[in-house]
Amino acid sequence: MDRIRITPNLALNLRELEFHFVRSPGPGGQNVNKVATAVQLYFDVVHSPSLPEPVRARLLRLAGGRLTSAGILLLEAHRFRSQERNRAEAIARLVHLVRQAAHPPKVRRPTRPSPAARRWRLEAKRKRSEVKRMRRPGGHAEE
Repeated sequence: MDRIRITPNLALNLRELEFHFVRSPGPGGQNVNKVATAVQLYFDVVHSPSLPEPVRARLLRLAGGRLTSAGILLLEAHRFRSQERNRAEAIARLVHLVRQAAHPPKVRRPTRPSPAARRWRLEAKRKRSEVKRMRRPGGHAEE
């Protein structure tokens, strides 16, 4: 398995990913100070040959604070007590993020309220205004 399938048309090469194993924060019993189970996944978004330009641009925007100034995406996983499960979780998070970036956002087409909707809105405002006017001292109903 040297490629990670993202969509039918998009796959990432595993060689583009770099993994660093570090000590995991939080509880872990006797393992916590001896075994490096937490995973840091590095993925160079800017220089990746696997990403088409529109997907790259959306991914850079989606990554936010997980992106270094050099354009490298850093994902950390330390939920599990084994390197392999944390590695799989980091890859799953990367796949989820790239999959989000692979789908172009829906284009919003501006709409306008219909003339009837405008009339209803203005009529509701008039009625509300009348109710409030009647509550004021000296606000009589017009006869």
